[in-house]
Amino acid sequence: MNQNSKSQTRSAARLGAVQALYQQHMEGTAVTRLLNEFHQHRLGRVIEDEEYAEADVDFFDDLVTGVDARRAEIDDKLTARLAQGWTLARLDKTMLQILRAGTYELIARQDVPKASSISEYVDVAKAFFDDREAKFVNGILDAVATEAGR
Repeated sequence: MNQNSKSQTRSAARLGAVQALYQQHMEGTAVTRLLNEFHQHRLGRVIEDEEYAEADVDFFDDLVTGVDARRAEIDDKLTARLAQGWTLARLDKTMLQILRAGTYELIARQDVPKASSISEYVDVAKAFFDDREAKFVNGILDAVATEAGR
């Protein structure tokens, strides 16, 4: 697999992970069921005439299970970066999952360059929000990366 297609499958895995984490947050779906559902029905499939890009399934699985396993640690790191008076509960639920997945990747996936991780999650944010929120993602994740020594 060349570097460009690896990058594209990882981008699709990140977007899928944010969607899966959002579903888990909203519905309380168990991780194993969630992974199975995405493997069978979402990643690399055509849904309502929209083709979902082929995703790096192992990377997707690591993001979803990693965020689930380390949620308390991740949430502590994010809470420390928010402006005074802000809580995670006040954040848009999609935004929260973008920040969780990005934080997990920055603290647990040393194999992924810091700039790539941050840039990718800024792009995910742009799929849902405008530039102001994308800049917010950039600032929070950059602070998390700095604190993690990246």
